[in-house]
Amino acid sequence: MDVDTRLLRYFAAVAAEGNLTRAAARLYVSQPALTKQIRQLENLLGVELFVRSRAGMALTPAGEALTGRVPALLTEWDSALREARQAAGRAARVLRVGFLASAANEATPRIIAEFARRQPGWRVDMRQASWGDPTGGLADGEVDIALVRLPFPGQDRLRVRELFSEPRWVALACAHPLAERESIEFTDLLDEPFVAAPAETGTWRDYWLGVDERAGRTPRIGAVTDQPDEWLSAIANGYGIALAPESSARFYARPGITYRPVTGVAPSRVGVGWRAESESNPVVRAFADCCTERGAENN
Repeated sequence: MDVDTRLLRYFAAVAAEGNLTRAAARLYVSQPALTKQIRQLENLLGVELFVRSRAGMALTPAGEALTGRVPALLTEWDSALREARQAAGRAARVLRVGFLASAANEATPRIIAEFARRQPGWRVDMRQASWGDPTGGLADGEVDIALVRLPFPGQDRLRVRELFSEPRWVALACAHPLAERESIEFTDLLDEPFVAAPAETGTWRDYWLGVDERAGRTPRIGAVTDQPDEWLSAIANGYGIALAPESSARFYARPGITYRPVTGVAPSRVGVGWRAESESNPVVRAFADCCTERGAENN
């Protein structure tokens, strides 16, 4: 019997959390999708793994037996997969770099050029991640290193260096009543509908909704998206507004949308991150050093 390792990963998260909502947030998936995957695993195995109740998800004897084996199995698989990918990258002399949206802004080409100078023969493979994965691909080992926006869920489990910061602005339709202002107080946006990242992204979504600056007031959600093009369309069509880095006005200019400075919110911080096991990789370290040096030029 072949079982997708993703199903085992979902099982392990639910077993650890004892709660579907918390497990879904940890996995960056929706709760209905997670429920469906757990059912699929139970059907494949022909056993019930959980007793479901309002109190949460309790392991059955079969679930207890499986949970004793799954973590070690997944750890071994993840390690084998990363080693295989890293070996392929070393053989091809390719460094996989994840990024979100505009990456490190204008510093990105400077970083790549400096890396090429220091590591002749190596090539950078830039891989854009959706906003559904704020780690830029680091969480599942899809990349070796990533240019990220801080803060994001799981940041404490990675090695992260902050490179620079920039103000958060607001993106809104040109026809919006506030679009004529030169600058907008965040308090004037509290009752506006926002275009938000998926709920599963947790603290990442909260940060871009300005939750810390709302004094407990719940955000209104007008649309949910994890892709820049869909985000722009939702704003242009009037479904909501959105906080965005100042650089979005340069990298994501679009007819029908305007960007305005916002006062009363903390700035956005750009960083570079990598997994702990890559700490000894000289090529990863070289790229991180290039980010530190060239990224500082944005300040």
